[in-house]
Amino acid sequence: MSEIAISELGSVVAKGTPRQIGRALGEAGRDAVRDVLLHADYWHAVTDRAHAGAVQVMADSLRDVLPAVWEELQGLAEGLELPLEHVVAWNCRGDLMSNVPDGCTTVQIPGDIPVVGHNEDGLPGFRGHAFVARLTPDDGPGLMSFCYPGSLPGHTFGTNAAGLVQAVNNLRLHNVSAQIPRIGLGRRVLACQSLDEALAILERHNASGGFHMTLAQAGDQRVMSVEFGAGACSARMIEGPSVHANHALHLECAEAGQNITESSQDRQARGMHMLAEGNMNPLAILRDASGPGLPIHRCQPDDPDNENTLATAVFHVGRSEVEWSIYDQNSDRPVFTSH
Repeated sequence: MSEIAISELGSVVAKGTPRQIGRALGEAGRDAVRDVLLHADYWHAVTDRAHAGAVQVMADSLRDVLPAVWEELQGLAEGLELPLEHVVAWNCRGDLMSNVPDGCTTVQIPGDIPVVGHNEDGLPGFRGHAFVARLTPDDGPGLMSFCYPGSLPGHTFGTNAAGLVQAVNNLRLHNVSAQIPRIGLGRRVLACQSLDEALAILERHNASGGFHMTLAQAGDQRVMSVEFGAGACSARMIEGPSVHANHALHLECAEAGQNITESSQDRQARGMHMLAEGNMNPLAILRDASGPGLPIHRCQPDDPDNENTLATAVFHVGRSEVEWSIYDQNSDRPVFTSH
């Protein structure tokens, strides 16, 4: 990973056991969590004792089903110097509530060299505090992931040494009784050695809050759109240029069981319109703010979903490797690249 410009995104390098990596991520995000997150209404809502039973169920599942992720989460709490139950609850936020500020837009362009582009939209207060992590676990492939302070990797955008690419969008599903946290599943996907392994995990474990993942892998021309949550999973291969915002497009029964915000609806429509007009530049689509309705590139202080674009990533998924570039909110040039 190369940093090629001054960036408002930080950089963290960590290696070792899951607990050691989690502790390093916690230490990196500790000040921002104390300055930003602990004062947010979302934090207080998610960590309320009313959710303690549901959080304990998901914590037990993580420990039993995804022990390495559980250890990383324990390390995260240690690094943050916060109670484990609060950090676990925060990492279960999308499983407990459907209105958390996790947005995002993904552009999917299949072909000989598939391209995946992604806007990472989150709490505006995290601007200047989010970071790009380069992690080398003792057991499993190394990885790069965009990280929010206080959260595990695996629910934003990232790639690993096996050539797997992941871009994640929030789905606001209703009536979820989660057994396992979606962020934990996302983190496990980033440890996969193959696209098929990742698909199998999400097909087996999906009693969680809702996520959409775009998944691709170097040497494999498939670009997969996977929507899962509430005990269901739908995986489809992307056949032509497409866009995905923050509502399910093919998950069975999702239409009657999800919240589609005005922003998500507008971003989906605008992105598909640009593709239909022949614009195949993912960065141009993800930086667009000129269309009707609410924009794809989100910098408004009064955004109705309380989300702003904090970073944009573009992945070129080649035959033997993945080349990627990361931009901060308004940079004209990438601030991190794979080379």
